[in-house]
Amino acid sequence: MREKYERIKRYYEMGVWSAARVRDAVERGVLSATEYEEITGEKYVE
Repeated sequence: MREKYERIKRYYEMGVWSAARVRDAVERGVLSATEYEEITGEKYVE
């Protein structure tokens, strides 16, 4: 799972993924809400 976190984090930092796309990963169960917050710096609100 950590591998996916690192890949998504890198994509977000490169601008390939938006915060909305990272949110989708949370909704699909790929990331946790905490990981979303770590990656984007935004609070995750359901």
